[in-house]
Amino acid sequence: MSAHLPLSTLGTTNYERVMGHAPHVLGPWSALEETFFTRSLLPADLLEQVRRTLALGHGCAYCQAKAGPPDRSHASLRTSLAVAFAEAFAADHRAIEASQVQMLREHFSDAELVELVAFVSFMWAGGSFGKVLGIQPAPASPLLDGQIGNASGRASVE
Repeated sequence: MSAHLPLSTLGTTNYERVMGHAPHVLGPWSALEETFFTRSLLPADLLEQVRRTLALGHGCAYCQAKAGPPDRSHASLRTSLAVAFAEAFAADHRAIEASQVQMLREHFSDAELVELVAFVSFMWAGGSFGKVLGIQPAPASPLLDGQIGNASGRASVE
């Protein structure tokens, strides 16, 4: 079974097909997802490393299968900081202190910081959804190619 629920007929991935049972949720969810991956102020690789980091934290098998663990050899200080923030968020978002946010503000604009925190929160929610509902990757899924995206080329959230 691909999930704890049967797959609906809406969507192209197992994740979307589970969420497709509530199309009024799937539509806005997909729109926000698309915003993050097509209009982001942050580099795609930074977002991908954050996504991979969070996937390890929430334990969603579907999310983890997309590209494996995060790459620990970050060429960018900003990516390293974003990944460290994602790790702290995954450990306990309630323990993140103002000093940690202030350090991020030294390297990210206010708009980028808002986007980073919103992205981390969205990916965490998506992964939690996938974990709770037991969503699994499809065999021989194009999502396993290391790229974020679904069959239509659009981003595919956790």
